[in-house]
Amino acid sequence: MLFDAGISRRELYKRLAAVSIDPAEITAVVLSHEHSDHVSGLPSLLKHQQSQRGAPLPLYCNARTQASLDWKEFAPTVELVEPGACFPVADLEIGTFTIPHDAADPMGFVVRAEGQLLGLLTDLGYVPDSVRFHLAGANFLLLESNHDLEMLKVGPYPWSVKQRVMGRNGHLSNDVAASYVAESLSAELHTLVLGHLSGNNNHPAIARLSMENALNGTKLSPRLAVAEREGPVLQFAF
Repeated sequence: MLFDAGISRRELYKRLAAVSIDPAEITAVVLSHEHSDHVSGLPSLLKHQQSQRGAPLPLYCNARTQASLDWKEFAPTVELVEPGACFPVADLEIGTFTIPHDAADPMGFVVRAEGQLLGLLTDLGYVPDSVRFHLAGANFLLLESNHDLEMLKVGPYPWSVKQRVMGRNGHLSNDVAASYVAESLSAELHTLVLGHLSGNNNHPAIARLSMENALNGTKLSPRLAVAEREGPVLQFAF
């Protein structure tokens, strides 16, 4: 199962090969939203997969996201799912929920398998109660820790972009992400991956330290990893 495809097909295959995953093992692609850093590699990936398989690779997204995509010469097979819906893929159950971000209809995800709950939560400006509800009891969580607020304020972005990133439809800061985990998640969380770090306004060591400080004194002690922008694919077994 591949969630989003914001890097080129060649780079994706390279990173999969580095951890001994055959691209032919991908059974479906699920899209969170239409921003380029989540879909830029999608047309090439789907076209290549279809030529290799002799059949389309299923793509799951909602109707407003589909309408926001420009497929040009290649139109994939799309399975429409609306936010709040659940659907099966092989032996996985995928749950969807709405998140606050400046896209057409962005979604977060929970994946249920073998009695475990995996949450994927990136690209949102804050964590509403509805999102906290869907991720309560998560065992695994990939969580956005996009920017250090002070780095963003003094960084190279125009002020309008800084306001967007800091806004309620923007991205989670290190501090907001850390507060959410410390306040809302339970000791059932045993693996936490910080992701979607800004290349200009964050650093893996800063994101990790912010989360470690927030977890200190709580009952949570998850394995903590940071998914670096140019780093290898991270793998964790259920």
